[in-house]
Amino acid sequence: MKTYKQLYEKVCDFENIYLAYRKARKGKRYRMQTAQFERIQDDELLALQEELQEKSYKPGAYHSFFIHDPKKRLISAAPFRDRVVHHALCSVIEPIWEARFIHDSYANRVGKGTHRALDRAQKFSRKYKYVLQCDVRQFFPSIDHEILLNEFSRLIKDKDVLWLCESILKSGDGVLADEYDMKYFEDDTLFAVNRPRGLPIGNLTSQFWANVYMNGFDHFVKRELKCPAYIRYVDDFLLFSNDKKQLAVWRAGIIEETAKLRLTLHEDCAQIFPVSTGIPFLGFRVYPDHRLLKTRKAIHFRRKLKRLLSDYSNRLLLFPQLNQSIQGWVNHVRFGDTWGLRRSILAGVKL
Repeated sequence: MKTYKQLYEKVCDFENIYLAYRKARKGKRYRMQTAQFERIQDDELLALQEELQEKSYKPGAYHSFFIHDPKKRLISAAPFRDRVVHHALCSVIEPIWEARFIHDSYANRVGKGTHRALDRAQKFSRKYKYVLQCDVRQFFPSIDHEILLNEFSRLIKDKDVLWLCESILKSGDGVLADEYDMKYFEDDTLFAVNRPRGLPIGNLTSQFWANVYMNGFDHFVKRELKCPAYIRYVDDFLLFSNDKKQLAVWRAGIIEETAKLRLTLHEDCAQIFPVSTGIPFLGFRVYPDHRLLKTRKAIHFRRKLKRLLSDYSNRLLLFPQLNQSIQGWVNHVRFGDTWGLRRSILAGVKL
């Protein structure tokens, strides 16, 4: 197994930090933190480089807020300068794992994404009769730091890179404490229960590290269970087969394997059913020959659009921002059979 050393110099290279800054500010140039950083960017970038080289860098405090999309989620945003560091780190270490990820892992990867995952699910639904749908309970709050760090150290032999990874991990300690429900983990050992866990939703590192955390599980499904038709998007995953009994055996194996990662499934939702009834996946219901947007997603956007139009009429929102929100939704839902829905929702829009 190939391991990687002398990576930290690449992380601290000024050109890498500058490119990380450009990535971090993309689409966020008019936010206060970004504008303040940009005003003295040379001084800020040189200071970051020096802190990283001297290992005096310390992540700042998170800004946390809730979203409802549709269920309540705690989003924790790191300060802008920390997001620059996240990009600088990921640009160096992400390629190490990218080559090791399975083809059918679709979240937060270049050339993948929601719509590719939906295409793949529909393709499998045309080939197989049954599907096992699973998702992990409290996924991001449950991620065990020790297990994740062990996965890093398996391939990375640069102690300074591991120090930076651990520093970013520790910066999130306690951020998700109220999101974690201990009643689902009563079987934890006395020592394991006190180990730090949780990744703040909102970090670039968290999105990438979630894939690192689940990579061994992905290979378990493909190599040990030998499931030929498997798709994962973050903590939602599908297994297809023409044999219901085979899926039941796989389900038992999955429950056992996720427990090794200190994760639990929503077992009451981990059901086997015919693909012909439609697969609820990533905001759509996927059938072998068509896709429909979930009803609650349509209701959610109707309410959002009403708020946007109100803000626009009261001059609290500029037209480009309103148009961007509407076009973003249209570009997403057009990947389903939603022409009538789009026409219905947007017919009454008067600007």
